[in-house]
Amino acid sequence: MKEHLRQLAARVDNDIARGCLVREYLQARVLESLQDGGMFLRWTFVGGTALRFLFAIPRFSEDLDFSLITPGEDTGFRAALTGVKRAFGREGYRVEVKVSDQKTVASAWLRFPGLPHELGLSPHASQTLSIKVEVDTKPPPGGRIETSVVRRHVTLHLCHYDKASLLAGKLHAILSRPWTKGRDLYDLVWYLADRTWPAPNLELLNAALAQTGWNGPVMTATNWRGELRQRMESLDWKQAQADVRPFLERERDIALVTAETLGSLLDTADQRQGGKQELDEKT
Repeated sequence: MKEHLRQLAARVDNDIARGCLVREYLQARVLESLQDGGMFLRWTFVGGTALRFLFAIPRFSEDLDFSLITPGEDTGFRAALTGVKRAFGREGYRVEVKVSDQKTVASAWLRFPGLPHELGLSPHASQTLSIKVEVDTKPPPGGRIETSVVRRHVTLHLCHYDKASLLAGKLHAILSRPWTKGRDLYDLVWYLADRTWPAPNLELLNAALAQTGWNGPVMTATNWRGELRQRMESLDWKQAQADVRPFLERERDIALVTAETLGSLLDTADQRQGGKQELDEKT
């Protein structure tokens, strides 16, 4: 399987894209190991990488984010990471694991020293490729869970948040994050551009905001877009574009990360909501 990764990397001409592809392959193998260890009976897949694996969003991602399905249950975190390290070791990878599981969000770094050099990604033999794994041990209530079989490098049977809950998680990140993260904004444009995507899970969104000290109003079907507009006014859009640019499959998509694009999509969502209310009143 390590030789397969070498062949994958050799097919890509662009260095940045090659690095993203290598990381994604390793992410898939991490997910496979977690699946083999039964972790998707305890953990649910969330975040941007979940969008990539489940719905093929055209941007790469860095971290693997999960929430504990039953808060308070033993995460099995250290044992899971030990299993991941063992699985890679059997295929000749050098892997270092650094775990920090004393906080609410248990985290670990999987480091592959020398791998970028081995695959021709770096001239430096000491270069390390890293993947971060995080599990929220006390997630806010209200998340709805589904399972899906997907194939991205390997076949995976993933437990994950449903579409409405994934959107709620993204809205929470944008509204509560104290800095501008372009990947959040690109993802939101991607969500809103899909008119079939369901409205956010407001129970989860409100619980998440309360958990992180939100001082604004309770989110409803009619006001969440207005709150996003207010948040947009304080964002650094140049910084946002610089943040997301290295992760995009298509360079032209950087033009989507603007206040104008997002504002237009929110206006369209407002119109759909208004039309729905009018229809409900008539019926």
